[in-house]
Amino acid sequence: MPVFLALISTGASAESPPAGGSGDSRARAAALQSVSSARMLADIHTLSGESFQGRQTGSVGDRRAAEWVAARFAALHLTVVPVFSSEAADSSSLPPDPAPSVPVSIIGDDPHLEASTARGMTAGRAPADYLPILDSPPVDTTAPVVFVGYGISDTARGYDDYAGLDVRNRIVLFMRGKPDHYPVPVSHAEKERIARENGAVGFLTVTGPILNPYEARRGMTTAPSAFYGRQGGGIPLPGAWISPAFADRLLSSAVGGDQPLRALQERVNQSRRPHSRPAGSVVRMAWDSLRTSGPLYNVIASIPGREPDLKEQPVILGAHRDHFGRQAGLLFPGADDNASGTAVVLEVARILAEAGVQPARTITFVSFDGEEQGLLGSRSYVDRHVTGPVKPTGMINVDHAGVGNGRLTVGVTGFDKQVAQEAGQSAGLAEQLDLFGFFPGGDHVPFKEAGVPTITVVSGGSHAHYHKPTDTPDTVNPRILESAARYVLALVWQLADSR
Repeated sequence: MPVFLALISTGASAESPPAGGSGDSRARAAALQSVSSARMLADIHTLSGESFQGRQTGSVGDRRAAEWVAARFAALHLTVVPVFSSEAADSSSLPPDPAPSVPVSIIGDDPHLEASTARGMTAGRAPADYLPILDSPPVDTTAPVVFVGYGISDTARGYDDYAGLDVRNRIVLFMRGKPDHYPVPVSHAEKERIARENGAVGFLTVTGPILNPYEARRGMTTAPSAFYGRQGGGIPLPGAWISPAFADRLLSSAVGGDQPLRALQERVNQSRRPHSRPAGSVVRMAWDSLRTSGPLYNVIASIPGREPDLKEQPVILGAHRDHFGRQAGLLFPGADDNASGTAVVLEVARILAEAGVQPARTITFVSFDGEEQGLLGSRSYVDRHVTGPVKPTGMINVDHAGVGNGRLTVGVTGFDKQVAQEAGQSAGLAEQLDLFGFFPGGDHVPFKEAGVPTITVVSGGSHAHYHKPTDTPDTVNPRILESAARYVLALVWQLADSR
């Protein structure tokens, strides 16, 4: 399979007129009016279609999607500087970008999650009741279930959900996230490691019905979602993400009541101590899992800046292109997440290219790969391109930008929030912005860690289809998509001409 990464630049000449003045203001106003939701929706339909098969990183569908994005840049009269394969680099003097091999994990078409409870046998239905963790190994095991709170074991801080429990040869059930009183973040990979070291043969994870403020701000739901567990590596443990309703069935004999999971979550949060216990149920989990590897594809394009002292400090506009592919017999189209962000980047690139813009600073567009597998593409980009004392002016990340309540959630780090607010005013969207500080998760994170200011743009409100097979183009709201693109266009133009 070819290893493919495109570096693209416009053919704008040195004689291009400088930005600024009333003419530039008129050009910006015209550009904002030219944003086309119809064009972006067409792109979302294409990216979410069968031909790209859910764009799983390292897959054939992912390669086709990368080639399609590169062709879209080329159709804007941009020149591919090189396109090269693993066998032979382009003759250009520019060094080729590496395309590292990444894992490709596929859950087989006929998974099973069955429970024997006090109410009898119940078979889970994917994806409503559960989804296997996507990098879970193949499994066929039956074991009693033990509820272990949030799955944290931290004796140094005096909090241990496993204290006094024997979970050897058991399947542990833990809630995602952490209680508010626990002072440090804890990753899923850490919880999986703790379960394995305590002798568990598998795990079930669930989002508790009481969402924390971050989950609510992200518009997350409690339904099972597609997810890679071992983003930091390590020995795999088979597991699945289940719904609160399925967790209630497993816990009914141990706690009683109509909503035993909510009752346990409230006790843990309010008492500030574990309430772990055997669930009184037995679960069989069984599925096949194929693990291969494939190359990661970032696609990069740029409009060169005109100012010699500023053009080496680019404004980077990025969105991840990858999603989850076909898993457990289900296609994950990834329309909102993140064909929508990719469509916004393509639309902004189109408008700026067709307007003949040559800003003070270089504008670099990046279609990132591997976001769903631990930000692999953006980390690769930062490792290669964000080096030395001169940093990019800023990085703008667009992620799931087509669904919600009509508002835009904007996370800002390294910039004064006034910068983000001014772009909203120029786009006529100032009253639709909700400004926050650091927004955890997403391709902006490696840039922040490298000292680059970042702005993240997400459509506000609930994203009911997030990481689900139902994330299809018909759920995308064209007005929300247009607002996101107008705001991003204003923001990119503002930063690219900033002094």
